[in-house]
Amino acid sequence: MKQIFQRLQKDSQAARAFVQGAFLALCAWIGAEFILFMRWGESGGNAARVAHPAGAEGFLPIAALLSFKHWLVTGTVHGVHPAGLFIFVAVLGTGLLLKKAFCSWMCPVGTLSEILWRLGRRLLGRSLALPRWADYPLRGVKYLILGFFLWAVWRMDGPMLEAFLDSPYNAAADVRMYLFFAHLSGLALGVLLALAGLSLLVQNFWC
Repeated sequence: MKQIFQRLQKDSQAARAFVQGAFLALCAWIGAEFILFMRWGESGGNAARVAHPAGAEGFLPIAALLSFKHWLVTGTVHGVHPAGLFIFVAVLGTGLLLKKAFCSWMCPVGTLSEILWRLGRRLLGRSLALPRWADYPLRGVKYLILGFFLWAVWRMDGPMLEAFLDSPYNAAADVRMYLFFAHLSGLALGVLLALAGLSLLVQNFWC
């Protein structure tokens, strides 16, 4: 253990890989707990009770963004998905202070994307580079989506935020997310496979 700790201190890439693996394992643990929680709910309470894992709310960025605006407007933390707000603030703070540290050290999607492009480079000997005419528009898509949600949330006042956050749709957002992945449609599966395939060929394609 001492040798491992010393290596992590001296080798930043080894430390990054350790942190990536730890966060990936944490997300897998949260996912397993959420599956057990859903099975308990679907059984009508007959299965062994498993508490709702608060970490699952970290995968609800839109609800967290709305909760963040609600917090700024009212000064209070909304009772639906409160952990999502604190995770959102932590990620936002990390980005402001440490730039892309969250993406390169903690984000599970970024870690999986890196594993895929490294695997693709090992299999093919190289990664493909997109032409500029395709690269720049694809890089801009995430900013367009972000701009749309920021614009939509900016227009919402306190009562509108309360109405959405208290709605059954928002309350069951994590359940809906689970059902989406538990019962993937053919189209959704095709999109995920296409993204995985492109991530093998192009470094950090999803990001």
